[in-house]
Amino acid sequence: MPDPGAKQLLWFIFAGSRGGENRMKIIDLLKSRPYNINQLSETLGLDYKAVQHHISIMQKNNLVTKVGEKYGILYFISNYLESNIGSLEEIKTKMKQD
Repeated sequence: MPDPGAKQLLWFIFAGSRGGENRMKIIDLLKSRPYNINQLSETLGLDYKAVQHHISIMQKNNLVTKVGEKYGILYFISNYLESNIGSLEEIKTKMKQD
């Protein structure tokens, strides 16, 4: 069930901060399949540490989950984000308009 407060959180994480555009790209990739940080870094052409930072922020806010250990860790979108994906798509549309 969608969380009424999710839109505010998603707006802050994706539209209200400098790294929001890259975070949105990471989520777009994770919607199709799980990735590790190295794969995300290579696919997006971003620095490994930058991807690690974005993943950390999204993980702290329950937007991504991880499975595995050390270099074998794979990231997925969380159940929380899945249930609020409509709000994220709405924010994504508004970001493209600006």
